[in-house]
Amino acid sequence: MKQEMKRVRIFFLILFLALLALEFFIGIFVHDRLIRPYGGDLIVVIVLYALVRVFLPQKPRALSVLIFLFATIVEVTQIFPLVDLLGIKNHFLRVVMGTFFVWWDLLAYALGSIVNVLFDIRLWERNGKWTK
Repeated sequence: MKQEMKRVRIFFLILFLALLALEFFIGIFVHDRLIRPYGGDLIVVIVLYALVRVFLPQKPRALSVLIFLFATIVEVTQIFPLVDLLGIKNHFLRVVMGTFFVWWDLLAYALGSIVNVLFDIRLWERNGKWTK
């Protein structure tokens, strides 16, 4: 069982690093109206999911929902100029927190969360059990 948890952690660490690299690639090199604004938002909830699973290899059942709620809360804070109210000048933090609200981002977060749920279902079908 300990060896299985180690494999799960390593898998999710590799997935996290690969998707994080993809996010940076999109942020630096992709300047379109679809992939950069919405693909990046879809991927970010998968990145967060993978990061949490590195530290919690025994997945909480509600993890995908909790990450979706977190992403939604961050997006809703963008209705108000929170980064400006907090006086955040760091470009990286401004990008992470976002500077303006877009309804379509919520759809991207929802689709990314569905990918997370489908991934869990696939793992269940493959292993015959939920990775609790």
